[in-house]
Amino acid sequence: VQLQASGGGLVQAGGSLRLSCAASGGTFSTYGMGWFRQGPGKERQFVAAIRRSGHTYYADSVKGRFITSRDNGKNRVYLQMNSLKPEDTAVYYCAAGRALILSTTREATAYDYWGQGTLVTVSS
Repeated sequence: VQLQASGGGLVQAGGSLRLSCAASGGTFSTYGMGWFRQGPGKERQFVAAIRRSGHTYYADSVKGRFITSRDNGKNRVYLQMNSLKPEDTAVYYCAAGRALILSTTREATAYDYWGQGTLVTVSS
């Protein structure tokens, strides 16, 4: 499976961005999809995930501001980011997992395929 993330850019605090991740080379609907981010000098951290069932999960730091969704017909997963803060500045990665379960959805090691990342910069 190949993943291509896009939609990053520079935005002012309080603004919004929509990230998109296009998947190819596999049966998209059978994968759980996740979003992770890595800020300057920080470790990669979980942001959001959407399982095959459509159930969604969010990090506490983005809950109520970010929404993830998927379109199986278009082989795409999205991350709508609202009320952005400077601390949201990071490279955002999408990832696909073949066998996500509830207990591992937030773990990077549970994902089998990763996209190249897209940079989001939030200015204060």
